[in-house]
Amino acid sequence: MTTTTTSLAPLLERFFTQRLMQQRQASPHTVSSYRDTFRLLLKFTQQRLHTPPARLAFETLDAPLVVAFLDHLEKHRGLSARSRNLRLTAIHSFFQYAAFEAPAHAAQIQRVLAIPSKRFTRTQVHFLTRPEVEALLAAPDLRTWFGRRDHAFLLVAVQTGLRLSEMTGLVRDDITLGTGAHVQVMGKGRKERCVPLAKPTGAVLKAWLREPPRGDGQILFPNARGTRLSPDGVHYLLVKHVKAAAQVCPSLKGKRVTAHRLRHTMALDLLQSGVDRSVIALWLGHESVETTQIYLEATLAMKEKALEKTEPLNGKFRRFRPGDRLLGFLNSL
Repeated sequence: MTTTTTSLAPLLERFFTQRLMQQRQASPHTVSSYRDTFRLLLKFTQQRLHTPPARLAFETLDAPLVVAFLDHLEKHRGLSARSRNLRLTAIHSFFQYAAFEAPAHAAQIQRVLAIPSKRFTRTQVHFLTRPEVEALLAAPDLRTWFGRRDHAFLLVAVQTGLRLSEMTGLVRDDITLGTGAHVQVMGKGRKERCVPLAKPTGAVLKAWLREPPRGDGQILFPNARGTRLSPDGVHYLLVKHVKAAAQVCPSLKGKRVTAHRLRHTMALDLLQSGVDRSVIALWLGHESVETTQIYLEATLAMKEKALEKTEPLNGKFRRFRPGDRLLGFLNSL
């Protein structure tokens, strides 16, 4: 029996160009996420097998290697179970495509597709308080170009609740100022939405747009070279300004502030102001209103307000009577 060998490179290239970009018309964010997954996987495979990625055979990407890669992400790169599952989703998508393109490898493909996602504990949503937000916004040095950029970036992030990829992908033409000021953004699933801008945010952006552009002049919040801010670049500026803000607002000390936490902060602010969950879902670009349900668990203050609207129960004193010994044993387990 002869063994069919299939080159990985052309199959992976067709997956990105034909399946993702042409057939599915995946958003740039999805393409970038899948690209990063396979860059990590190919580098891991190269170190493990000592073979350049361009010369790898499709057969090398078997289930044991994929599982070893996922374990490596968790143990050595510190990825959470949720992030691990996102990487696995990209790999599963590629192997579903390979099932049609390389049917001779059906057994290998099925074993990879059978790798399960990892269960994880859904933690409570974390957010910043109003004094913490104000201290963070006051941290950048407005006398410098970087300080003015960071101040505008943070203000837009916390007022609009945009995702990190949406923030770094903004261009100047996405901003509309004046009457009906808003930012237009392409979100997940290529869904376009408009998010209104408050007057103070509009004023800051108006001043920022007067700054001399860098690079091709299109990116709204460019880096020093005029290109898009990378996730690492955003992480750097957040760590820098949180450290400075913590000197004024001690509650920020030791807090991990991310662009997604700023997004949660905006969602909680809307919810506490009485905005309907369906409106918040549209604002944030959620696929379903149920996704917004997580914010109801985030703050004790809202639960206390709900408790105040209820009538207290009239508890009655009852003498304790021990139950059945066997049932007591089972209840204690």
